[in-house]
Amino acid sequence: MSRTSVRVNARDPISEAGIVSQLRPRPEVRVISPDEELTPEVVVVVADVVDDETLTTLRFLQRHGESRTVLVATQLSDGDLVRAVETGVVGLVRRSEARPDRLVAAICAAAAGEGTVPPDLLGRLLDEVGRLQRTVLDPRGITFSGLAAREVEVLKLVAEGWDTAQIAHKLAYSERTVKNVLHDITTRLQLRNRSHAVAYAMREGLI
Repeated sequence: MSRTSVRVNARDPISEAGIVSQLRPRPEVRVISPDEELTPEVVVVVADVVDDETLTTLRFLQRHGESRTVLVATQLSDGDLVRAVETGVVGLVRRSEARPDRLVAAICAAAAGEGTVPPDLLGRLLDEVGRLQRTVLDPRGITFSGLAAREVEVLKLVAEGWDTAQIAHKLAYSERTVKNVLHDITTRLQLRNRSHAVAYAMREGLI
């Protein structure tokens, strides 16, 4: 049986010791201590609140490692849910529900690339995502794909083989505007060129 390697990260040593003691006897996981120079498959971050220090830790783990992250938190407001997900967290567990079976399930799911969120928190997260779409993104003409309506329109024409001058004439834009739109797309989404941008839009089902 393959064991998922996991490291526990907590500001409070008592909380860290408590989670480690729950996980260490489980055959599904192998707890890696901080002094072991190994990259775990999953890091469990334990925090009372999702404050700036917690978010900094989560972002650091996302940027500087290959591990997936599970957050165990005592308090989780609606805003906390969104901020945690934005950092790349793939599993959320309430501290009060962090029993061994629940923790192991979240860790194994994270290692497999699957997300886990308690059902009531998932409902709140979806509500918050919907609110952000309505109040922040919609007024700016942006969807969660990261593309505005006119950007999708330009990419559709690029996909049909139109050049910059033809697109500008078709949409009543200047050629500079068309070039700027394509540059903005490739820069913001870290795409290599306009062909890569078209491939991204097709993969996302936008064109």
